[in-house]
Amino acid sequence: MKVLTIAIPCYNSASYMERAIESLLVGSDDIEILIINDGSKDNTAIIADEYEKKYPNIIRAIHKENGGHGDAVNTGLKYATGMYYKVLDSDDWFDKKSFIKVLDVLRSMANKPEPIDMLITNYVYEKVSIGKSKSINYKSAMPEERIFTWDDIGDFKISQNILMHSVIYRTEILRNCNLELPKHTFYVDNIFVFKPLPYVKTMYYINVDLYRYFIGREDQSVNEKIMIGRIDQQIKVTKIMIDLYDPTQIESKKLRKYMTQYLTMMMTVSTVLLLKSNTVENLNKKDELWNYLRSKNKNLYEEVNKTLLGKLMQMDTFIGKKIILSGYSLSKKIYVFN
Repeated sequence: MKVLTIAIPCYNSASYMERAIESLLVGSDDIEILIINDGSKDNTAIIADEYEKKYPNIIRAIHKENGGHGDAVNTGLKYATGMYYKVLDSDDWFDKKSFIKVLDVLRSMANKPEPIDMLITNYVYEKVSIGKSKSINYKSAMPEERIFTWDDIGDFKISQNILMHSVIYRTEILRNCNLELPKHTFYVDNIFVFKPLPYVKTMYYINVDLYRYFIGREDQSVNEKIMIGRIDQQIKVTKIMIDLYDPTQIESKKLRKYMTQYLTMMMTVSTVLLLKSNTVENLNKKDELWNYLRSKNKNLYEEVNKTLLGKLMQMDTFIGKKIILSGYSLSKKIYVFN
């Protein structure tokens, strides 16, 4: 069995996918790289096949009809043979020194009678166009370089949500929770991270900047204008996560608090984008989303409403909206996202 499977979903990625692939090749035969060609119309398939031919013991090219990012992740999980599973988007890359250290830890965990369920590392926003980068770490929330449980974690800052960029799951955990992301839907990486959390019992945090998250392409899904244009998909994902989670079924108070914080973040993102668009239709969608949360999961609504962000997001006054949008602009400058 391979120690780690890295799936690289690719759609028309020919101009940048090689950087992602090359950043992984320091992993030797302990890793498996699955290049998932999601119905690309450029030379992605050719590049994938060339890499498979060159590194037959490490790389496998998988070609499929277009189903979107989530479906590519599903395909990677279906074919994964590694004990652990990681997703690397085709326009991003790994820091090679950090990757070597991560693999050393995963190798040692693979030999334990009870291997850890989740490994967390830092990730870095790389806004190349303006020469800025911002590392997001978890050192104030998690013990470093030891096995721990949810009871050992501290408080997560708003910036410290565990994202697809920072998480490596044990493959069996993802399969046991019946993870299957919806097709032709953006922002499903949130479901990927969120759904398995109650199945996770043991964790390990390494304070290294492994994942380099490229920000700046005009067609990128996290581009603000594109996010507003795809707001229905953001709302769809948020509703799926609401349906997945019942805080009364989570025994660990700290896990419950974290998952509620994550849902609050999702509600916040949707609310901010709907307010920024400032159309009557989208303002109505904001109210409908909060009504959905209230009607579908009253316990969760009450938990979210206890948080400062939850209270702020429901302020319908002019001043309230001003506070929300000003806070968003400040966060954008600090954390260099979008």
